[in-house]
Amino acid sequence: MDAATAWAEAMKFSNRPNPYPYYEELRKTPVAKVSDHTYVVTGYPEALALAHDPRISSDISRSPSGLFGEKQAAIDAAQLDVAEAAQARDWSMLVADPPEHDTMRRQFMRHFGPPHAPDLIPSMEAMVIELANDLLDKVKARGGTRMDVVEDFSYPIPVSVIFRVMGAPIADEPKFHGWVMDFMQGADVGPEADTEEGRAATAKAAASMNELGVWVHELVDRLSREPGPGLLSAALHDDGPDGPVSKTVAEANALLLMIAGHDSTVNTISNCIMTMLRSPGSWDLVAGNRDLIPRTVEEVQRLQGSVQFFPSRWATADIEIAGTRIPAGSAVFLVWAAANRDPRRFPFPDRFDPMREDNEHLGFGSGIHTCFGGPLARLEINAALEVFLRRVKAPRLVVDPPPYRHNQVFRGPRHLWVDFAEIL
Repeated sequence: MDAATAWAEAMKFSNRPNPYPYYEELRKTPVAKVSDHTYVVTGYPEALALAHDPRISSDISRSPSGLFGEKQAAIDAAQLDVAEAAQARDWSMLVADPPEHDTMRRQFMRHFGPPHAPDLIPSMEAMVIELANDLLDKVKARGGTRMDVVEDFSYPIPVSVIFRVMGAPIADEPKFHGWVMDFMQGADVGPEADTEEGRAATAKAAASMNELGVWVHELVDRLSREPGPGLLSAALHDDGPDGPVSKTVAEANALLLMIAGHDSTVNTISNCIMTMLRSPGSWDLVAGNRDLIPRTVEEVQRLQGSVQFFPSRWATADIEIAGTRIPAGSAVFLVWAAANRDPRRFPFPDRFDPMREDNEHLGFGSGIHTCFGGPLARLEINAALEVFLRRVKAPRLVVDPPPYRHNQVFRGPRHLWVDFAEIL
């Protein structure tokens, strides 16, 4: 199987439950050309090196023409129309290079973590524990012995936390959920994008992103006039060394932080429960030794990465690596999910091992774009799992593999049905 075919197979929705055999095939050439303008990186040392290589740009203005085609163009156009951001071409920190990236990251990080805001992340633990217990109480109260882990547990916790952190009105969450689900369905980088169904999903995603953009625009506008609690207002009214963020920067990064800041955590909580239940003896091992929860979370992030890759890197110069020449102007996909199963880095990489040591995975990325919210995500996942492991007795998967969401980047179950004996 050649690299282009392996990549296309990995991107197919039918292979979403298990793209890893195709990543393994790709890893035979750790840096492989899969189209005229696109190279995928599936080896661990190669992905790590390129994540730190200044010749790899994240500036979206350097995207090779036609990389995302009409699908991404339609989604981008919808987002830009909302706030008329095209006039300044302000983008989020995810698709920016230094020095713009560094300034944006400092402006938001000041109000998210140490040293300026050391208590924000720890203060969320009590909220997560309360939410987790309340959600399981609701499942228990309705009777029966089956739950959908995604809808009943994994989703409500991170979305509630990110709304609190950002200072967004939680009453708007149902609308937000619908818009994000449409976007995830329509942001397709696989072969289904050019089907009739794929084009319909693109159009729906564009419309929903337009509505989401209007919502974010109005939120930012209100908070710029009427300061309130939360990260977004704090950044808009910052008196720190970099000054306040502009409205357009606030909007772009609010979209990034609110979507990425909950979605990958939803997937990781679900993936943790699914992976433990798939592995004989693992549930009882971790439930009986809850000090293993942090290791379990890291191992699941390695084995079933909630963010498989990001299609947002470009070569600004010719790069020779692993016997492959990446020409300047090419798109470079750093496939974290494949690198995390590289046998050159991880012994028995396809095995789930909650006792694994030396687990420096790339589940949160690497380099200057390492996940902004990683510490918060870890806190949420660990706290939620502790409650679930303590209270849900004798769980088992009803359907395996479960149905998956369509998105290739944010990979996780759409539903995860679990039968259980009781909830304490």
